[in-house]
Amino acid sequence: MTVKALDALLAEGVAGRRVLVRADLNVPLDGTRITDDGRIRAVIPTLTALRRAGARLVVCAHLGRPGGEPVAEYSLAPVAERLAALLDHPVTFAADTVGDAAAQAVADLADGDVVLLENLRFNAGETSKDDARRGEFANALAKFADVYVDDAFGAVHRKHASVYDVANLLPHYAGLLVASEVDVLKRLTESPDRPYVVVLGGAKVSDKLAVIANLLDKVDRLLVGGGMMFTFLAAQGHPTGTSLLESDQIDQCRQFLSEAAARGVELVLPVDTVVADRFAADAQAQTVAVDAIPDDRMGLDIGPASAALFAEKLADARTVFWNGPMGVFEFPAFAEGTRTVAQSLVTGGAFSVVGGGDSAAAVRTLNLPEDGFGHISTGGGASLEYLEGKTLPGLAVLEQ
Repeated sequence: MTVKALDALLAEGVAGRRVLVRADLNVPLDGTRITDDGRIRAVIPTLTALRRAGARLVVCAHLGRPGGEPVAEYSLAPVAERLAALLDHPVTFAADTVGDAAAQAVADLADGDVVLLENLRFNAGETSKDDARRGEFANALAKFADVYVDDAFGAVHRKHASVYDVANLLPHYAGLLVASEVDVLKRLTESPDRPYVVVLGGAKVSDKLAVIANLLDKVDRLLVGGGMMFTFLAAQGHPTGTSLLESDQIDQCRQFLSEAAARGVELVLPVDTVVADRFAADAQAQTVAVDAIPDDRMGLDIGPASAALFAEKLADARTVFWNGPMGVFEFPAFAEGTRTVAQSLVTGGAFSVVGGGDSAAAVRTLNLPEDGFGHISTGGGASLEYLEGKTLPGLAVLEQ
């Protein structure tokens, strides 16, 4: 997979040219307060390089799922303020996407200036399944620019107007973040140093079915924790109490266990779990063996013996991909499994890739050193679909 890199655009020269940059600014908000600005920080190197080269930047992004119409709580106005602070340069905020406010803000740009358009998903054309409606919105966006740069890795698996259609209308390039993400994922899929270990967690097995199926002939070990572990445990005949369980996936998990054994892949499941009578931060925590989960208790984390086992299985790894927390890390009583696994990656000798989403949030929530990992992805869904072997529309169009 080869995409045109930002360096090629900078070599051409961008002074005085309007550059539409698709960024991933889908950050968590508490009211108007940004609780994790990691995705904003991730696009700063691309924006800074273009600004210093004299480009006139039109930044566009989405936030949440407003359903194709303006919703105040999903406005990008707070993001514009944080973006300006991180760039150490004013950012004009346009109160619409392709309307009069946006047109005027773009017309007023001088070399090195930045405008952020309002949430793209306030316009139904952004995510429409109808090619014509999506194309109409893309045409309106394309009129604001002379060239397009995609630096929103977290959205490249979506066939959306600002990700796919605009790139077909303008000269297009991959931003520094997208190029870096692709390089890392190619390393995982084409030539990983071995042993290659994948750690999967998160809530549902169904979210990870395709990636598990695709990885079984590529990895040396697969460690499974998080809510998804209970469906695997049920497949082994263990009781799961009131834990999260996808009964319709038990047979599939049983098949994965059989396939892993046949292929010589070590599929490692927890041996104990931290349970509680309810899903709450102040719930009474109790550690039990996985074959002794009480009927009225739910598992909310892997147990200490499991965390130690997982750390042992990671000790000799040379490449690790981790996607999904081991438990409800937002609650301190159920965060130790995730902390132990993450700390093992920080102190180990492997090239470790954190697969975005909740895993990246856990790194920051638990105050782990981000530079202790080989790479922290900004796109959990995009990373997983790449590892599944899927064609990602936003990357495919950049190759054209």
